[in-house]
Amino acid sequence: MAADRHRTSISAWRPSIPGIAEVFHAHFTDHAYPAHTHDTWDLMILDEGSVDFALDRRLHGATGTTSVLLLPPGVPHDGRTVTASGFRKRNLYLDDSVLPQRWAGRAVNAPVLDDGLLRHRIHQLHATLAHAGDGFEAESRLSFIRERLHFHLGSLQPRTPGHEANRLAAELRELLDSRIHTGISLHEAAAILHAHPTHLIRCFKQTYGLPPHTYLTGRRIDQARRLLLDGHRPAEVATTVGFHDQAHLNRHFTRHVGTTPGRFTRVGG
Repeated sequence: MAADRHRTSISAWRPSIPGIAEVFHAHFTDHAYPAHTHDTWDLMILDEGSVDFALDRRLHGATGTTSVLLLPPGVPHDGRTVTASGFRKRNLYLDDSVLPQRWAGRAVNAPVLDDGLLRHRIHQLHATLAHAGDGFEAESRLSFIRERLHFHLGSLQPRTPGHEANRLAAELRELLDSRIHTGISLHEAAAILHAHPTHLIRCFKQTYGLPPHTYLTGRRIDQARRLLLDGHRPAEVATTVGFHDQAHLNRHFTRHVGTTPGRFTRVGG
């Protein structure tokens, strides 16, 4: 049993993304949560194993990597491991700007969602949150998760881009181009352009063929290439073009160009 306890691991942090109160990753082998409540929504995916839990005194269970668990605020629940190997999970604790607390009763009836698309979007958001500096992308991914949860709890259908798509896309591109160095949040862009965040992203992707966070990263990489060829150091270039730090630049630059910024000029990029 001591070896099992040694395998328990936990990491938690608060990202600078509006709507996310906490990110929590854990591997438990023999842990049992006592009955408790949260003042936030608990959105959880399993990466391995099974979990049993009671929500509002009703028993539920989840197994494998296809389900999504949504536990509402203010409702008592517990949780426990099912097998000796335990389970691995990733949680997002979301405030009521993502989901209104008045929908808590709806979630009590069906806390386990069999939704592969939602599960994939949550996985993508966790992957994005692991890297500092990708706030615009994280906001975008959270916006689509919010939309999917609203579909489940409120039966709200996403809006399809119409005749306004090209105009909104062009206005967003102009806004992104003006904020390459300083950056802009998705919330701010949506407020400036008087558009819902997910609708704004869909309009941009329909018009230009890629999401706005990908466009912004590409523009920064283009500027970084020019500055590197002018002889500037990678650490200086990173902050100049709007990346969080040199590691942030290295990750995106390598993905786009196939080599690191430090090697780029040496190999005749």
